[in-house]
Amino acid sequence: MTDRSAVDTIRGYFYQFDHSILRVLQLSDPGASIAVECIEDVDIYTATEITAVQCKYYFATEYNHSVIKPAVRYMLSHFKAIRDEGKQVVRYSLCGHFNAGQHKLTLPIDVAFLKQHFLTFSERKVERRHHDELGLRDADLAEFLSVLDVDINAASFENQFAQVIRELQTAYGCTPFTAEYFYYNNALALMRELSIQPLPANRTITKRAFLERSDTSSVLFNEWFVRKKGEKAHFAALRKEYFTGLNLSPFERFFLVEVDPTTLVRSDLKDVLHLLSKKWSKTTKRDGKSSFCPYVYVHGLPADELVGLKKELATEGFGFIDGYDFHGADFNVKSIAKPATHDNGIKLKVLNSIVDLEATVGAVTKTREVYQFHLGKSYFEPANKAVKHVQIQLQKLTNIKAII
Repeated sequence: MTDRSAVDTIRGYFYQFDHSILRVLQLSDPGASIAVECIEDVDIYTATEITAVQCKYYFATEYNHSVIKPAVRYMLSHFKAIRDEGKQVVRYSLCGHFNAGQHKLTLPIDVAFLKQHFLTFSERKVERRHHDELGLRDADLAEFLSVLDVDINAASFENQFAQVIRELQTAYGCTPFTAEYFYYNNALALMRELSIQPLPANRTITKRAFLERSDTSSVLFNEWFVRKKGEKAHFAALRKEYFTGLNLSPFERFFLVEVDPTTLVRSDLKDVLHLLSKKWSKTTKRDGKSSFCPYVYVHGLPADELVGLKKELATEGFGFIDGYDFHGADFNVKSIAKPATHDNGIKLKVLNSIVDLEATVGAVTKTREVYQFHLGKSYFEPANKAVKHVQIQLQKLTNIKAII
């Protein structure tokens, strides 16, 4: 597969996922549901009817009847099978986005056109008539057409995605950024999870459950989402939303950084600490009483590694405090909360534990902002809900530098 065709294939997957997300969001009844990869790409179940939807993204393809012919034949076979079994009638929806050629199909389709262009085909140079093989008469085909909807002017990749974001904004009452980076990110992961379940019952979800499971207070690292956005664009958007202009106000900012001790490279962690100090400290003489520097807590760092890290920082003349005034002293919030100034040379405030972090966030009185970077699950939640709390899941420590 060439690079171009690989990209088109991946966009095709995302197009189908987005279409499924859109369909569930557009359900008017929270108890109505969709099923993924059952009869068709997505099946819609309401109180009154079932609709089986096949949705394809043919960006590089000109429309020809042959492109959708197999899908129409499959739907007709399913139509006959459930009718013979006396099951509930299903509506069928076939929609696709094509590069060109839409003028070749005039709607509505009549029985003669259906038979000639969609049901008659050649196999090994032998003409076959699918409707005759199924034993269906013209009246049966007319009944099938009454439950078939064909749309070859479906929205483009970009327009459909924009519609998904608008629906998420409406559902959650949020900004476009939150709709995409919180809710769409999670909805995409959820849709993929549903699609790979082995049992049809586990590939079915109501609108109510979909909205609940897509709700989160954290930007999660979803490989599919990042692949769609592009890692560079993903990090740039997070930087613009959360880390642009932070140095303008003398707030108490807490940066929580999780590390994997099995893969940790100390120099990488030091780079992150230096960068945090450089970007979010103001300690020049002219800053006066408005001077400040960030607090940092490193989660998952072994005690001996923390001691080694602080020894290196001290040896290098990097000014920091940790709230312990002398050997054997208890942690003192007043000590670590002392202002960072040009005269005392404090560039960073290092919190040794979750307990110290909780005590400090709870005790300081200035405006507080917590920025938590986590590799897996969130590991901290401020007791005071008024404290701004941004949670961003990472794949690795060095991602932080690309974000901030």
